[in-house]
Amino acid sequence: MDTENRYLKMLENEMHSAVCATTDEENKPVTRVIDIMLSDEKTFYFLTAKGKDFYKQLMQRKYIALTGMTGGEGLDRTEASLHIRAVSIRGSVACIGTEKLAEIFAANPYMAEIYPSGKSREALAVFKMTEGRGEFFDLSTNPITRESFAIGDAEQHAEDGTRAPYRITETCTGCGTCLTVCPQNCIRHDAVPFRIDQRHCLHCGNCYTDCPVRAVVRR
Repeated sequence: MDTENRYLKMLENEMHSAVCATTDEENKPVTRVIDIMLSDEKTFYFLTAKGKDFYKQLMQRKYIALTGMTGGEGLDRTEASLHIRAVSIRGSVACIGTEKLAEIFAANPYMAEIYPSGKSREALAVFKMTEGRGEFFDLSTNPITRESFAIGDAEQHAEDGTRAPYRITETCTGCGTCLTVCPQNCIRHDAVPFRIDQRHCLHCGNCYTDCPVRAVVRR
């Protein structure tokens, strides 16, 4: 299974509900919880009623950011928190009308209790993400695990960190200051310049602020 497909299925089946953000007519952020109704190897699907502000914002802005999370109740690495995982995605969305609506109701029987008749379902519109970037984040591992993926034509983040928030440039002298301040020990120092292992980086910025020769740059 492809990386993006695995995480989209996780978002649909394990998390299902996600906090979704848009902006209103004053360009101020608005959040709500939505259900991820379906996913396939390319994208995910959700719906809303045409009379809601959410629908209006989707049609005007055509862009969302969302995060789903599953796992324990805390971050204390106890047995109850062994499976704390999150999937965050942001990107462009498009309305596909009633396409996939029957499939959504078949896969999510509870929707029939909310919209019991064919007439009531005429209020609904299905949306899908057409292009976006996502990130899987697992706080229960030590060190933490992070992986990026792309949806549609969005460029996937390079594993070497060229699209990551922080990376180490050729001006690195190998002094080792960054090694002492990295909370996840994710800086690889087998060669100079050092390299940040993006799979375990918290994006805390310690290496950036503490590097004495400014070898760490922020994207």
